[in-house]
Amino acid sequence: MTMRVLVTGAAGFLGSNLTDRLLGEGHTVVGVDNLATGDAENLAHLATEARFSFENWDICKPFDFGPVDYVFNMASPASPPGYLRLGIETLRVGSAGTENTLEIAAKYGAGHLHASTSECYGDPLQHPQKETYWGHVNPVGPRSVYDEAKRYAEALVMAYHRSRGVNTHLVRIFNTYGPRLHASDGRVISNFMMQALRNEPLTVYGDGNQTRSFCYVDDLIEGILRLSRSSEHLPVNLGNPNEFTILECAQAILEVTGSKSELRFEDLPEDDPTRRCPDITKARTLLGWEPQVQLKEGLRKSLEFFKSKAGDAEGLIA
Repeated sequence: MTMRVLVTGAAGFLGSNLTDRLLGEGHTVVGVDNLATGDAENLAHLATEARFSFENWDICKPFDFGPVDYVFNMASPASPPGYLRLGIETLRVGSAGTENTLEIAAKYGAGHLHASTSECYGDPLQHPQKETYWGHVNPVGPRSVYDEAKRYAEALVMAYHRSRGVNTHLVRIFNTYGPRLHASDGRVISNFMMQALRNEPLTVYGDGNQTRSFCYVDDLIEGILRLSRSSEHLPVNLGNPNEFTILECAQAILEVTGSKSELRFEDLPEDDPTRRCPDITKARTLLGWEPQVQLKEGLRKSLEFFKSKAGDAEGLIA
C-alpha cells in the first residue's frame, strides 16, 4: 500500500536518506525542515519529483500540511556543534516539536516513529546497552540539551500511545555514517574523513581508546522502516554491535583514503561517553534486522561524498 508520509528533518542526513527510500518504494513524501542544521542540497535532486513536496517550517510552531498515513519525526540538531550552538532550539524541538508531530498523527490516525538516540544512555555503566537500561546521564551538563530533549520526547511519545492510542514507534539510533553526513558536524567519521582527505592531522580526543559502534546509513534506514511496520511500541536499539576504538576507526579511515595524516591528541570533551555499543537482540528478534555493511566497506561507499566536500585544500587527496 502506498502512503502519504510526513518526514520532519527531511533535509538532514538521516531524513533525506529516509525520504529517498520512501520515494523509491512508491510513497508520496511531504518533507519539512527549517534548515537550522539541515541542508537543502540534500534534497536538490528531488526538485522535479512529483511525489515530493517541501515545506520550510519550524515544527515547534503548530502546522498541518494535510492528511498523512505516517509521520517520521527525524527533526533535531544531532551533532555536538549543532546542539551546543542551538541548545534552546534543541530542547524545544524535542518537546514542542515532537508534540506537534504527535498531534498530526493523532488527528489523522497516522502511525508515528520518533528518532531517538543512544545518548539516552549517557555515559553508560551497562555494556553493551540494552533498551531496558535507564541510562547514566548528566542532566545539567553541556550535552544535556540533546540528551534530555530526547529522553523527554520518548516519554511524550509513550504518553500519546498510552493515553491517545497513537500507533507510535521509538528507535534509539547509535552512531551512523554515510553520504550526506555533514562534513563539519563534529562527529568522528566526518572529522576523520575530512582531515584525512586534506592530509591534516586526525584529531583524537582523550587517548583514543574510547569506543563507538558505526552503522552505515542504508542499514539504519532499513531498520527504521521495519520498526515502523511492526507492533513494537517500546524503544528499539538500531546500530552496529561491532565495537571499535577511536584509534581503530582512525586507522581504518587512513587505510581507505590512502592518507598519510598523523594523529593529534586533545583533551576529552566533558561528558563524552567512554563506551557506546548497542545490544541489538531485540531488533534481531522482532524485526529480523542486523547491519550488513561493515566499517571499511561503508567508508569506501562514503568516500566519494566526502571527497566532494573536501574542497580545494592544498595537498588534497585525489
